[in-house]
Amino acid sequence: MDAFTAGLLQRIKTTESDLTRARDEGDDFLVEVEQGELDDLRRLAAEHGVEVGASSV
Repeated sequence: MDAFTAGLLQRIKTTESDLTRARDEGDDFLVEVEQGELDDLRRLAAEHGVEVGASSV
């Protein structure tokens, strides 16, 4: 796995965790921010053929 793929997958994992935390805390604004970031990261992964796998969120 190259550095780009590893970094992208780590960013997705971190963002999923941050999104879960925001939901648990009831922070609607942060949920929107993290969901937008996650959507962007997943789109980037798809554009570069990076397999993301199942999401926990």
